[in-house]
Amino acid sequence: MTRLAALYHYPLKSGRARPLIASPLGPCGLAFDRHWMVADRDGNFLTGREHPKLVLIEAMATSDGLSLHAPGMPPLHVANTAFSGQQETAVWRTGFAARNGASHADAWLSEYLQLPAQLLWIGEQSPRRVKDEAEIPLAFADGYPLLIISQGSLDVLNGHIGRKLPMLRFRPNLVISGCEPHAEDNWQRIRIGELEIELVKPCTRCVFTTIDPNTALKDAEKQPLKALAQTRRAGNEVIFGMNALCRSSGQLQVGMDVEILA
Repeated sequence: MTRLAALYHYPLKSGRARPLIASPLGPCGLAFDRHWMVADRDGNFLTGREHPKLVLIEAMATSDGLSLHAPGMPPLHVANTAFSGQQETAVWRTGFAARNGASHADAWLSEYLQLPAQLLWIGEQSPRRVKDEAEIPLAFADGYPLLIISQGSLDVLNGHIGRKLPMLRFRPNLVISGCEPHAEDNWQRIRIGELEIELVKPCTRCVFTTIDPNTALKDAEKQPLKALAQTRRAGNEVIFGMNALCRSSGQLQVGMDVEILA
C-alpha cells in the first residue's frame, strides 16, 4: 500500500528539519515551511550551501513568530510584530519584497554565523509566486512549495553508495512509502486525503546534499552527488525527487493512503 510515510517542514530556509505528524497544506505548501530566511545586509539570501552552520539552527514556528536555537547561542524568540520594515531580496533571480527589522534576531544570527546577517520573514501573505503559476504563492523555497521523494528511491541510492544516508540530506516535505523506486518520477497527480497534488518537475540537486544535517560537515566522499551523477543524470544536471504543488487547502497526516491519479 502506498502511504505518506513522513512529513517535514523547514520554518527557516536551510535550517534544521522539523518532523510533523500532521500539518495543514495549502497552495503555499506546508504550514510555515520556509517562511523565514537568512540574508546578508543587502538582502542577498544565505543558504547552507555556503554556510553549513545554518543546518544546525532549530526553528520552531507559530502564528505569532519564530523561536530559534543553535549551538553555543541563547534561545531567541522573534515575534512577527518585530518585522517593521521591508527588504528587497531574491531567491534564484526572482525578486520580491520581504519583511525585515527584527534587530535582535539580526544580531543573534550575525554572532552565530560570524558575518553580517539579517532575518527576513515572508509576511502574512507572500508577494512571491511560482514561475508560470500566477495564482500559486511561494515563500522562500527554491522554486516550488513541495518536494516529494519515495523511500524506495533513497534505498536504491544508498545501495549504490554502500552506506545509509538519511532522507534529510534531500530536505523533502513528503516521503512516500510502498511504491517502486523513483515511481514519483512518473506521477503527474496524486491524492492524499482530500487533497490533489501535482508533480511538476524533477528536483535538480546541488552540493547542499553533501552537508550532514546533524553535524554541518561536508561528506568526505562527496556523496550523494557522486552516486547521483552516475545514476540520475538529466543532461548536465543530477535529479532526485519531484517538485510539486497543491491548488487547494486541507490536512495531511502521516499514514494516509496515497492514490495515484495520473
